[in-house]
Amino acid sequence: MDIFDRIRQERGPLGQHARDSHGYFTFPKLEGEISNRMTFRGKELLVWSINNYLGLANHPEIRKVDAEAAAEWGMGYPMGARMMSGQTSQHEALERELADFMQKEDAFLLNFGYQGCQSAIEALVSRHDVIVYDSESHACMVDGVRLHQGKRFVFQHNDMESFEKQLKRAKNLTQQTGGGILVVTEGVFGMAGDQGKLAEICKFKDEYKFRLFVDDAHGFGTVGENGRGAGDHQGCHDQIDVYFGTFAKAMATIGAFVAGDEDVIEFLRYNMRSQTFAKSLPMPLVVGARKRLEMLRTQPKHKANLWKIATALQDGLRAEGFDLGVTNSCVTPVFLHGGLGEATNLTLDLRENYGIFCSIVVYPVVPKDTIMLRLIPTAVHTLDDVQYTIETFKKVKDKLFAGEYKSEKIASWA
Repeated sequence: MDIFDRIRQERGPLGQHARDSHGYFTFPKLEGEISNRMTFRGKELLVWSINNYLGLANHPEIRKVDAEAAAEWGMGYPMGARMMSGQTSQHEALERELADFMQKEDAFLLNFGYQGCQSAIEALVSRHDVIVYDSESHACMVDGVRLHQGKRFVFQHNDMESFEKQLKRAKNLTQQTGGGILVVTEGVFGMAGDQGKLAEICKFKDEYKFRLFVDDAHGFGTVGENGRGAGDHQGCHDQIDVYFGTFAKAMATIGAFVAGDEDVIEFLRYNMRSQTFAKSLPMPLVVGARKRLEMLRTQPKHKANLWKIATALQDGLRAEGFDLGVTNSCVTPVFLHGGLGEATNLTLDLRENYGIFCSIVVYPVVPKDTIMLRLIPTAVHTLDDVQYTIETFKKVKDKLFAGEYKSEKIASWA
């Protein structure tokens, strides 16, 4: 069969709905200043879908530094990959500051989170090594695991019995290959909001002699002392061998980093293909990231405001009987029962009649007949926003139970 003929016939689990959902349920356009209220299709909505945890995206100090850096450097400088011609003192300074903040020996600045995470995993292992990874690891981690040319074993999400079972398999195999074991998991899982069981995982290190890679995209800046992440929160930060953090969540910009022992980071600096063969991160983004890190480090009020809102939102929803699963982070999933038609009708009602925009998650991301409304609280939300959202969710839940959203088709929004 011709490749394009297959593509036209098999659109994928999400792509099959593209013609009905594009521009509203998928690829929606939020416009205006990044804040708790933005414009969607000409209406101002209360938004719970922006990864702007600390509210830094449009902070006056941030905007000033971003503008000045863009005016001074433009978006072209430096040109070329860092190894060849794209190195600057600003890039080096940011890496030193990240390493110092994370209490690691060294850090390596990455252009993107997704690309950087998968590339770091691939670079760390040889074909003789075995990767053991959590079943709910982010897609970038799974892609990194797929690039591995050796064996990989998956354990059930946060299940320590399953984890040790796969460790035993990995240990037996590496005794034959002479390789090592890399354990891959997350600090905070971005969909369900639960933290990886890092402290429990680390208890197995002495017996199984593995190295631990943690993607803490949602934990960096939001949990732990001063926002140092899930490992710090759980008291095992020093046992994380390679810490991955992204700027796309708490710092509201582009870029990422890995931090760890100096010799390991030096190895990654010279062996991560996604960085070796990619243009250096533009100077305004580097300068802006330094300012964001400074504010994260020296202005704890932003994290405090975030948690004030997150706690009020989660406590209030739970008090009204909503199922938030096992979240123990700021990520706030609300689980309801219903199919795709009900999910889209409910979402349409929230946006058009109640002025609330939150992300809708359906199968195959969650099990069939499950609706997950994913809310991301930020430091710029207000307690009034929280109260209005709770009252609104009570109303739409009642409508859902009464069958008012029942439909076999995606809601019509055009």
